[in-house]
Amino acid sequence: MAEWSALEVLVDERFWSGRRVLVTGHTGFKGSWLALWLSSLGADVTGFALPAEGESLFRQARVADAVTHIEGDIRDMDAVERAVQAARPEVVFHLAAQPLVRLSYVEPVQTFATNVQGTVHVLDACRRADGLKAIVCITSDKCYENREWVWPYREADPMGGWDPYSGSKGAAEIVIAAYRRSFFEAASQDGRAPVGLASVRAGNVIGGGDWAADRLVPDIVRAVVTGCRPIIRAPKAIRPWQHVLEALGGYLAIAERLARSEPGFAGAWNFGPSDDDTQPVEWIVERLLSAWGRPGWDLEESPQPHEAKVLKLDCAKARSALGWRPVLGLESALEWIAQWHRHVAEGGDAREITLRQLGDYRERLRQL
Repeated sequence: MAEWSALEVLVDERFWSGRRVLVTGHTGFKGSWLALWLSSLGADVTGFALPAEGESLFRQARVADAVTHIEGDIRDMDAVERAVQAARPEVVFHLAAQPLVRLSYVEPVQTFATNVQGTVHVLDACRRADGLKAIVCITSDKCYENREWVWPYREADPMGGWDPYSGSKGAAEIVIAAYRRSFFEAASQDGRAPVGLASVRAGNVIGGGDWAADRLVPDIVRAVVTGCRPIIRAPKAIRPWQHVLEALGGYLAIAERLARSEPGFAGAWNFGPSDDDTQPVEWIVERLLSAWGRPGWDLEESPQPHEAKVLKLDCAKARSALGWRPVLGLESALEWIAQWHRHVAEGGDAREITLRQLGDYRERLRQL
């Protein structure tokens, strides 16, 4: 009960009404949920991203109807500059990225160009944006130098990365810190006011409408809806699982405080689940299959590229300074995912179920 009340205070829904917001990567899974949440609060949302490919939440939930939709590549500096100038944002959420570990082994140059140089492009364009108050850059829990230990990582721990994806996220964090200190912490020479800049590192976010390749939940859903047994490649790997709305609530809270120029909120933030929701892959598989009533999975036998075996986040900073807490819980998150995909598989409207779950989440915050 107390946790829900804490988050109700954390996110001031009235703040976002009429607010000009730019979301990069709004055609992705997390970006689509964020764009719909902001739109439902009355924000004037502009999205800048590559076109959605294949089956996607963006297409299924008709996110383009809720935002000003601009297609472009963050590797194109001129396109980024035009989008920022057109949006005239007060708040920027930078989510556009190459988000997959295994793809980074296949396309390392694209991964670094998108995740590192793309971040440079967005931040540099923001330097020239009149009226901008806050920037929230979404990176990853995989930005840390992973030592495969049982202790959770804190915001001050070293950046690193074994694979190209993780390395690119660690490098992006260094870029963000450099831009914050060099350009955004103090008033600029041309008289622009300081801009609050934060980076946020979430755990493994899950939710309805994620169709990305080589992600656990989408792989399970694809197998279930086609009547196949899912093939699992690392059942013992431990990850910080959380519903996408838990992380997005933290992002919104940070953005509000940065935009209000409250001291102490620029910098890096972890948003992860409670300790008992940091679970091995096989725990997720068995419970999600049980929610569908489809038990049974098979182990991937072929050799796989390196991925971290243990990854946990220390969220004490967010709990102490923000009052942020997870409010949904992993069991409920898995139930919501099954509900979302059953609804869509049976011919239901994806936008309707997405907005309903978003409304249910917000209602929990208001009532408790």
